[in-house]
Amino acid sequence: MFKHFIITRFNLPSADWNKNKNKKSVLTDEWHTKRFKVFKDFCFSSVAAQTNKNFEWLVFFDTNTPVKFKEIIVKLESEFKNFSPVFVDDMSYFLPTIQSYIAKCKEDYIITSRLDNDDCISKFYIEEIQKRFDNQNFMAIDFVDGYTVQTQPSVKIGKRWDQYNPFISLIEKNKNPRSVWFVTRHSHWKRENNILQIRNIRIWSSVIHDENFTNSFYGYGNALPSEFFENFKISEVKRNHILENIIPYENWKKESLNNYLYSFWNYTAKKLKKKLGFYKYKKN
Repeated sequence: MFKHFIITRFNLPSADWNKNKNKKSVLTDEWHTKRFKVFKDFCFSSVAAQTNKNFEWLVFFDTNTPVKFKEIIVKLESEFKNFSPVFVDDMSYFLPTIQSYIAKCKEDYIITSRLDNDDCISKFYIEEIQKRFDNQNFMAIDFVDGYTVQTQPSVKIGKRWDQYNPFISLIEKNKNPRSVWFVTRHSHWKRENNILQIRNIRIWSSVIHDENFTNSFYGYGNALPSEFFENFKISEVKRNHILENIIPYENWKKESLNNYLYSFWNYTAKKLKKKLGFYKYKKN
């Protein structure tokens, strides 16, 4: 009936991406070492823990990835059969390769889901997305609510409220399928009419760390670690680090309120702008 893909880009060279948010160079050995650790601690662990294993995970790597890191990729592939590394030369090959790969499927429908290599998902992520499948010819699925975890410089867990986020999925007819990545910037899904927004089901979490390109912590609320870890499987080492170092909610309560108000305003403004026709819709 359908084939479901999670699609992640890892280290593809791009002209507009050569520094992280701390102005440090990316794609160096140091960057790869740190990024593979974050990937294994959060992203890989959470995807491998899915209750529904009916999906394939395409992770895109640079053809010129150093051998010592390619060995890590081979090991990950052996540990989790859904993990499918794809090697391409740079970002210009990313979308064409996705589209040619998924078009080979025999199923009538394709589901594609975005996932950044340093974020994580609930064990119910795949299950919840597939619940929304209803033979749609073209429908984006946007779970608005999630979590956010800051691991550096201090440790915090908060709730997150963010429509058109980097965890969006696309259901489409398998006829020249485009994939969720044909909209390169996830925020531009605001221009799409055919989008189902779902509230109050938290199946994703951004991870804020020193190697992020742009992300900052916008968490709010007293999100208990026990509540988070019940549904999000991460490495035992990182789980213990968070439990041992998490800042009490009372210490960032004011920041929480500011983040909530920012999220509320951002959500409301986008809803209003869309209703008033400020965004140009794409024709499908």
